[in-house]
Amino acid sequence: MQDCFTETIVNKLDSKGRVSIPAAYRQVLARQETEGVFFLKAVSGEPALTGFGNAVLAQMREQLKSFNPIFSKGYATRAHAIFGQARHLAFDDEGRIRLPDDLIAHLGIQDRVAFVGLGDTFEVWNPDTLAAVEQVRLAEARSLFDASGGES
Repeated sequence: MQDCFTETIVNKLDSKGRVSIPAAYRQVLARQETEGVFFLKAVSGEPALTGFGNAVLAQMREQLKSFNPIFSKGYATRAHAIFGQARHLAFDDEGRIRLPDDLIAHLGIQDRVAFVGLGDTFEVWNPDTLAAVEQVRLAEARSLFDASGGES
């Protein structure tokens, strides 16, 4: 049984802004007792969304416990970036979510949505934008492997 987000899957965005979250992703979210899914605009500033469930939310809360919530400037900065920006989107009966118009614009999507599994989280991209990002990431991964002294 899969307990993390894997694969890259492209689904259709309908005219009402609805997209089906991949079934395997919904299963991971359900095992985390997450009703729906949480999204943040990518903290990197890229035109992507970071998706996650209750497990990552709990992990972020735990990491913030080392900061004083009243007197630590670091607390508000981190908490705002996560909790102040997170959007919870509910599933309909068919496992779809309605992407808000501002998130559709942020992604620059028209009719297709790419989901990229990253283990504990996943990303959402315009498939056309993702192609170049994927090339860069895989090239960087190969250079990391080569730098580690691994055999080609």
